[in-house]
Amino acid sequence: MEETDIKQTLHLVMGGRVKDPRSMEYQDPESLHVVGIFSEYDAAVEAWRGNAQRTVDDAEMKYVIVPLHKLLTPAA
Repeated sequence: MEETDIKQTLHLVMGGRVKDPRSMEYQDPESLHVVGIFSEYDAAVEAWRGNAQRTVDDAEMKYVIVPLHKLLTPAA
């Protein structure tokens, strides 16, 4: 019997005001809006899209999806 290794994936959705819309440097990292952590990528995209669309008229607001599972196990 072959063992299947199902790995958990975690995705952090966060956003805030950036210094330059072309960069990822946030003006005030301590005040970032943490939307949440999601185990399903599709749920993270849905949360990201909702927040990004809500702030679409503000070029200095940027929301991102951070793949936490890649940071937690970089060798994988």
